[in-house]
Amino acid sequence: MSARLARLRIGALYAGGFLGPFGGGVVSSMLPEMGADLGVSTGSAASTLSAYLFPFALAMLVSGTLGARWGRVRTVRLAYLLYVVSSLLCAVAPTLDLLLGARALQGIGNSFTTPLLLASLAAVTPRERLGRVLGTFGALQAAGQTSAPLVGGLAAEFDWRYAFVVLAVVAAILGLVGLPAATSPSTPGGRPERLRDALTVPVLRVAVVALLGWGALGGLNFLVAFRAEDTFGLSSTQRGLLLTVFGVAGILVARRVGGLIDRIGPRRAIVGAAPVGAVLIALAGTMPSLVVVGLVWAAAGVASQFILVGVNAAVLGSSGANRGGAVSVVQSFRFSGAAFAPLALTPLYGVHPTLAFVIPAVLLAVVAPLVMTGRKT
Repeated sequence: MSARLARLRIGALYAGGFLGPFGGGVVSSMLPEMGADLGVSTGSAASTLSAYLFPFALAMLVSGTLGARWGRVRTVRLAYLLYVVSSLLCAVAPTLDLLLGARALQGIGNSFTTPLLLASLAAVTPRERLGRVLGTFGALQAAGQTSAPLVGGLAAEFDWRYAFVVLAVVAAILGLVGLPAATSPSTPGGRPERLRDALTVPVLRVAVVALLGWGALGGLNFLVAFRAEDTFGLSSTQRGLLLTVFGVAGILVARRVGGLIDRIGPRRAIVGAAPVGAVLIALAGTMPSLVVVGLVWAAAGVASQFILVGVNAAVLGSSGANRGGAVSVVQSFRFSGAAFAPLALTPLYGVHPTLAFVIPAVLLAVVAPLVMTGRKT
């Protein structure tokens, strides 16, 4: 394989990291246009977010293990093919029900790319550089999440369906490029990967931290938006700009965060970042100054990178069996946290807005360090 092709395939790994959160969040800014076109309310159109996220998180519990059994290269190509087909179905869906079904297929396709791309990166990266590489991957994921609403909004100015055509084209290109050659997992004795090897106590500890870290940080974007409107009277555009600072800060620091994690280790990074992130969450929910809220929310984006890069490095840097399956479980818990946060905290916000911020902050500050304490990484 030529050096140019090898570099292209490494680049495709990072591009796949961008595509996942981008495809999930691209609909968030074009829900009114989608609803009007399909003859449903904006609230009903918003179900396209959950239709993607829940199958995505659920399938990811087993996608890493199955992908390792079937072969990472073949599985990722097939997953991109499913993503292409489902994106085109989204583009032509005449009803909301068909669009929801196509979005679910998109989520399932993405569930077989994200963990296998991470495992493939780990397979071609020396352990002493793993944090920095995972930080770059995290930056691309943050970029995908941050840019998705903007690109979706621009597409909706013409036709919201164009956004899904673009997703299909990008996924097709990535599927054709494929993965680096040295990404095949090795298992003791040549036995197939087993889910039980991924569902170990150390992996589940890291998974709980991922759930709290994303559910209580990035998953609280909606609460910050609620408060921005209720307390500061921000318009939709102004709220969007406020929320963007979280992702932009994460993009700017993710690679440096990864380098620091290479030096101090994932466990120390997570144990240190969790209480800091918790304080920032509480401040975002209580400070009376909009400027302060914007600054602490940007800082929360930095704290989130310490936790998210840390949990990936903790799993992929270990010597345990079925690392692809393990990172798949961790990512499943991570996105489950984002999926359940609105369900759990929106009613609480209606009753007591401050508690909706303080409770997840306390959980993150107390549970995450406690769970990681004593785990050697």
